[in-house]
This record gives sequence, C-alpha cells and structure tokens, in this order.
Amino acid sequence: MAETRGTAGLIARTVAHWSSKGKVSSRSATPQSGSEPKQPLQVVWFKRDLRTVDHAALTQASQLGPVLPLFIVEPMFWAQPDASARQWEFCAESLAELRKALAELGQSLVIRTGEALAVLKALQRQRGIAQLWSHQETGNDFTYRRDQAVARWCREQAIPWHQPRSFGVIRALGNRDGWAPAWELLMRQPLCAEPAPLHPLDGIDPGVIPSAKDLNLPSDSCPGRQRGGRSQGVTLLESFLQQRGRRYAKELSSPLTAFESCSRLSSHLTFGTLSMREIVQTARLRQGPKAFIERLHWHCHFIQKLESQPSLEYQNAHRAYDGLRAEDPQRLAIWIEGRTGWPFVDACMRALRHHGWINFRMRAMLMSVASYQLWLPWRQSGQALARLFVDYEPGIHWNQCQMQSGTSGINTVRIYNPIKQGLDHDPEGTFIRQWLPELRDVPVSGIHTPWLLAQPPESYPQPVVDYEAAARQARDQVWGLRKGKGYRCEADAIQRRHGSRRRRRSKPAVNTGQLSLDLN
Repeated sequence: MAETRGTAGLIARTVAHWSSKGKVSSRSATPQSGSEPKQPLQVVWFKRDLRTVDHAALTQASQLGPVLPLFIVEPMFWAQPDASARQWEFCAESLAELRKALAELGQSLVIRTGEALAVLKALQRQRGIAQLWSHQETGNDFTYRRDQAVARWCREQAIPWHQPRSFGVIRALGNRDGWAPAWELLMRQPLCAEPAPLHPLDGIDPGVIPSAKDLNLPSDSCPGRQRGGRSQGVTLLESFLQQRGRRYAKELSSPLTAFESCSRLSSHLTFGTLSMREIVQTARLRQGPKAFIERLHWHCHFIQKLESQPSLEYQNAHRAYDGLRAEDPQRLAIWIEGRTGWPFVDACMRALRHHGWINFRMRAMLMSVASYQLWLPWRQSGQALARLFVDYEPGIHWNQCQMQSGTSGINTVRIYNPIKQGLDHDPEGTFIRQWLPELRDVPVSGIHTPWLLAQPPESYPQPVVDYEAAARQARDQVWGLRKGKGYRCEADAIQRRHGSRRRRRSKPAVNTGQLSLDLN
C-alpha cells in the first residue's frame, strides 16, 4: 500500500531529525573529532505496553546504560482495515501519560512517525544501538511481518533484541501440555522492580504525538469512549475491586448492567497501561471475583492460539469451511449501522458504536447474527467489529470470530436467537428504548418484535430476513460439513494444537462449553 500523502510530511519531519541540533551525516555512531564519545543506546521500544510499572524490558535496560524510550507511530499500521481513530485516540492519551512518567524517571519518551525499520536504521546510524528491548507482541498480521523484518535486521547488525513476556503467551510453543501451570507461574512472580533512574539524553527532539487527522484516520465519532492512560486504568481497577465488581458474575451478561459491573479494563490490557500480572495479583489480594480472574487466564489462552498459528487471523481454522460464505456489502452495512430490524441486535450495535465497548455475550450475539442469520464471512464482519472495539485484541478477536461463526472446528455450533437474547437480557425493553428512540413509544408486548404489531412503527425497518428460517438453513450447512469425510481427523489435530488442557474431554473434537470472556 502506497504511503498516503497526508502522512508523508509528518514522517519526513520526525524520522529524519533525531538530533534537534541537526542530522548527523555519518553512517556510523563515531563522534566527530574533539567531541566526547557517545555510548550506544539501550533502546526500549514501547509497543502495546504503555507503562513504567512491571515493565521488564525497561527495568532490565535501565541497569545497562543510557536508555532511549521509543514509541514508533506507524502510519501503515493505522491504515490497516482493523484500525480506527477511536483506538488511536486511546493510545495517544496513554502515550501522553507515559511520556510524563518517563520524564519523571529522567528521560522523556521519544516519538517518531514512520516505518519501524526505517526509524531503527536511522537511530543506529546516528546514535548507535547497543541493544533493542521490547515486550513480546502478538498482534495482527502487519505487526507479525514487521517484527520478522526487524528481527532479520537485528541479526544482520549483531544487535541483540530482548523480548521478555508481558502476557502468559509462550513463543515457539510445541503443544499446550503444561501451558496452564506456566501461566500460573508467571502470574505469581513478583512484579518487576522499578527502573533505575534514566540519564537524560542530550540533543534528541522528543517528537510529537500526532492526531488522528495527522494519520489520515477517517472520522470516528465515539462520544462514550473510555479515556486512555495508566491513571484511568488504576482508577477502574480500584473501583471494580472495591465496589463495581460485587455482582460481576450475575450482571456481566446483560448490557443493562455490564457497563457498570464489568471491570472495563480490557482497553488498558490491550494497550498495556496496566500489566496482566499486576491485575491478577491485585485481584487475588483483594479477593476479587473468581469469574473475573478465570477470564484473565482465558485472555492469554486465546492470544496463545494466534501466536502459535498467525493464519487464524485470515484463514479458517478448519479448512472444510473454506468458501462457505460470500461477502455482502449491503447486509454488512445494515448490520453495522444497527438497521437489521431486530431491536435488541440494533440497540447493542448502536451502543457499541457510541462507547467503543460492549460486553462479551453481546459481542458473541452480534457476531453470531452476522455469521448465521446474515450469512456474512467472519473476516468481513470481524474487520468491521475490530474498528469499533477500542479494546481490539487480535488474538482474542479473531479466535472469537471463528468460534462464533462455527469455523473453529472444535467448538459447538451455537446460533444465538436475537429475540430470545433480548427477552433474557432486556425483558422490559429498557436498553432497546435507550438506543432506538424510534421505538420509545412501543409497548413492552411488542418491543422485541415490532413487525408483528397491528401498526408497526414506520420509522423502524422490517427484519432483513426471517431469523428462524435463516438460522435453520445456516445450521444445516455448517453441521452438514461436520459430517464430511476427514472432518474429525482435522478437528482432532486442531484440538491437540490449541485446546485447553485444564479440562480434558473424552471427545476432543467438539468443545461443548461456551466461553464468556468478560474481561471487559
């Protein structure tokens, strides 16, 4: 993809000017005659770990020499179809707070805009890199390929690249045997020591935090979005453990209660303003909800799948489902705009668009409706949802998209009934009326099925399809493929590779449990 015109000037201003006193022309880090030799830098590359607390890379690097804390704004990353302005704005707020925290340690965060490898090459030429540090990242396909390129360059330059674990994900994992105990061992380890004081670096422009407009991100109104920054995350964790989480297990499934009773820490985990380990340890110390702590384990369980098989972002886990669905832009637009004609579905979608968040069960329902009643490919609907989620975490998101659309090969095909979900979780239609003002005057008896009223509201659309007939047809097609020759053999291989070992099953090809991943 060609670089967009609007970001070209921004990149030119930031990548090429490491020194505020002028660019060093030499390709080596050798100082000019008469000047003091400059020690090569310990470069701490912040990615989605925007904190100084329990930060292994920063702590270790700070003990070895001068540290340059670096964040690279990558326009090509933000041009990907799963990125959005609401995500960047949360990230930018987190960067501003991180910059202050690092300045208090002695050296402010340096921000550069451009292609990551080009930024690192320029730094190596102009200041010299002794070692590169960053936490392990399991991101989308873009970051995976970018890190492969950076790793090759580091090997060519003989620059050690240290990548300590941040989540309970294990690189180059052969199989899942022993994974759960390894997660527990990591979570029980003491938090990393505070970094040593950072020596201020002379002559380096700290750079600017660009706006969403600078990055050419499309307009993305999200008035109810959470604010980024570690202080916001700490406040949320405290209020959840002290008060909001008291009825977590009972109230996490309904959107009427989930916005208050769920932890709402998912965006802070995605951007790393809090560490997984400090959340686990704090929750246990404060005797937080057991169901919440269990979901922290599942968080890493799903990311491990994408780490072990990056193709799960764009390829069916079970290849029997290849070609099953076809893209339909018109149906996608109806769904994403909240105009399906099923009130509870549309209310959930509109709430998501407003807040950038909705609870897990409603995410699962939205994905199920897209995949079965609307028969959309999970990749198409998944990208649309990813842009709406401020807390978009690729490892969780794409595996959940596959689970809810029936292509994982090892999970029960579960087709959500959009009317029953509304009756179960919003029986009086309170949530529906909040988000669908066109239905505010509809009585309770018709709020979930307004098309059946003697006089349906003219301002609200009829259902896009017969949801029951569509569900039956979808079930027949998905289950029909499971009866095919060789299906179970491939499903067993998927289970051996990705299945949880915490609870073994007699028939590993089908997981009958339905995960409710409410970190949110």
